[in-house]
Amino acid sequence: MKKVFLFVIAASLTVGAFAQKFDGLALTPPMGWNSWNTFAVHIDEKLVMATADQLVSSGMKDAGYIYLVLDDAWMAKERDANGNLVPDPIKFPHGMKAVADYVHSKGLKFGLYNCAGTKTCAGYPGTRGYEYQDARFYASIGIDYLKFDWCNTEGINAKEAYTTMSKAIKTAGRPVIFSLCEWGSNKPWEWAAPVGHLWRTTTDITARFDNVTHNKGWNPFSTMHIVDEQKDLRKYAGPGHWNDPDMLEVGNGMTQGEDRAHFSMWCMLAAPLIAGNDLRKMTPQTQAILTNKGAVSVDQDSLGIEGYKYAEKDSLETWVKPLKKGVAICFLNRSSKAQPIDFNWKDHPLTDDLSKMSIDFTTSTYKVFDIWNNKEAGNTKKAFTQTVQPHDVVMLKLYQ
Repeated sequence: MKKVFLFVIAASLTVGAFAQKFDGLALTPPMGWNSWNTFAVHIDEKLVMATADQLVSSGMKDAGYIYLVLDDAWMAKERDANGNLVPDPIKFPHGMKAVADYVHSKGLKFGLYNCAGTKTCAGYPGTRGYEYQDARFYASIGIDYLKFDWCNTEGINAKEAYTTMSKAIKTAGRPVIFSLCEWGSNKPWEWAAPVGHLWRTTTDITARFDNVTHNKGWNPFSTMHIVDEQKDLRKYAGPGHWNDPDMLEVGNGMTQGEDRAHFSMWCMLAAPLIAGNDLRKMTPQTQAILTNKGAVSVDQDSLGIEGYKYAEKDSLETWVKPLKKGVAICFLNRSSKAQPIDFNWKDHPLTDDLSKMSIDFTTSTYKVFDIWNNKEAGNTKKAFTQTVQPHDVVMLKLYQ
């Protein structure tokens, strides 16, 4: 009996040691908006309020974008005499609690940014050595989401740093989605599932389809480069713990087709959908992409399985994402010329060990819905034929 009792105690301690984060959050990939891609350090409370208003009036909130996250530079350059973070008094004259309250009043959730290092990427106070103090501050103002970056971390162990912050959040007592913005440098997919709810898998994104732009030592990735970097990572993701290929660049300068392809691939990858455009100047085309119900439903599917590349020929890729009921298919044209699709379903049985999906179209018939054209497209008894434009996609949902 004594040995059994000791075993139960040991098991409980083991579970406690690994269950750092708040469970039950982010059961589907988080959706929201972040300030960095468009505004960088140029943020203030008027922008937050206007963005919250736009999330509601544009239909973004109804589509699922509920997290409004302020990125770097919301705080003053120095902590106060007691070591507390101080919201910038010029940018946020009414304090961060008032800002959070306004966001919450719109039925949205509020998020903030900090960094595991001694300073943030923009040179503001980092959290190293202040984890529990900062977590109490976040809980006191009512945040729901923390993005935690990885600048100025020389000599710091990533797993230790993120685990410490995760425990601090849990100790503070307010359920918060913890986003590890670690850039994939230390393979967080291998250890971060009990620590946070999502983790970055690559360096920063930029608004380019398939070209990398270098800028004074900052080497961001194009959307397609990031897609390529997701290879072999799908087994690590699922409800409550997601691979994060970075925020969306939809509406930030790419063509409409490129935006559609970018968004579609993030949905196929079960990625967090964090918009990064100026919602106050959003075009109807951008709004239509971000709020497309069919595409969003693929991303938010409760099965929580990432898609995978099924085939590739002449820069035309075929991607498959198992769904709770059915399957999503995305034909991605990475070339600069239009490409014909001629996909005979009976020649392409679909199997996936991760989701246990097995579909034989010689014995099973599925209806086909064309997501971006928003119309039924027959069924799998007949080959699917269509033309996909350069740097664009055709995205389908198959269901019975």
